[in-house]
Amino acid sequence: MNIIQCYAPTNDSNDDIKNQFYERLQSVIKKCPRKDLTILMGDLNAKVGIDNTGYEDIMGRHGLGERNENGERFANLCASNKLVIGGTIFPHKRIHKATWISPDHTTENQIDHICINKKFRRTMEDIALSNRFQALQNLLKEEETSMLDNWKGIKEALTLTCQEVLGLKKYHHKEWISTETLDKIKERKNKKAAINNSRTRAEKVQAQAEYIEANKQVKRSIRADKKKYVEELATTAEKAAREGNMKQLYDTTKKLAGKYSKPERPVKDKEGKPITEIQQQRNR
Repeated sequence: MNIIQCYAPTNDSNDDIKNQFYERLQSVIKKCPRKDLTILMGDLNAKVGIDNTGYEDIMGRHGLGERNENGERFANLCASNKLVIGGTIFPHKRIHKATWISPDHTTENQIDHICINKKFRRTMEDIALSNRFQALQNLLKEEETSMLDNWKGIKEALTLTCQEVLGLKKYHHKEWISTETLDKIKERKNKKAAINNSRTRAEKVQAQAEYIEANKQVKRSIRADKKKYVEELATTAEKAAREGNMKQLYDTTKKLAGKYSKPERPVKDKEGKPITEIQQQRNR
């Protein structure tokens, strides 16, 4: 998960300053892996408005007011990086959309935003909070908090929520790796951690020696597993050739060549029968 917190120049700022900000922000976003959840949030000083023409993929029609120059820059940034602008997705009362109100309470703007990858759009939910500001004030009165404490609280809340909604990353290993090898890999990981946790030079030297030995055992075990796997595939291929089972022979040969991919699940009609025609599959 990547969290980008930013504060953008105002709409009246010099174009050079705004260009520098968005160039830097783009470089930060570009470093975030596409497969990861990325959250962009903060005071963007950008009004995106309610007209989402040309931006239907990244914003809804529930913004506030009319788009300004900063809003145009921000919308283009989101479109280029496939980031959905959360504040425009769900319908709310005007007073609830505003993130900035002038001192005389005559002007309301929606200039603070939170965005998320389009890939994770369905994880966004519309929620209602009551007395949230009063609750925050009460909490601050009870305990003195620093900016670092506040950030830790925000980070923990976001992390826990993402884990509940998205789950933890699943690591997939080769199908031919044995349970014994996986245990050795886990042991090697522990040995690696022991190096980083060593308090003295002697402990570190000992931990490094144990890690080197564990790494050798892992490599030997992987080679043995791979050899056994290839031998089993060769036996299967020979048997398929003798029996004239060309499909199994083809699939096994592909695996041996390292170019095997699982077949796609067949498209079926309403009665559960496979559809072979491409156009019918698309219509389905």
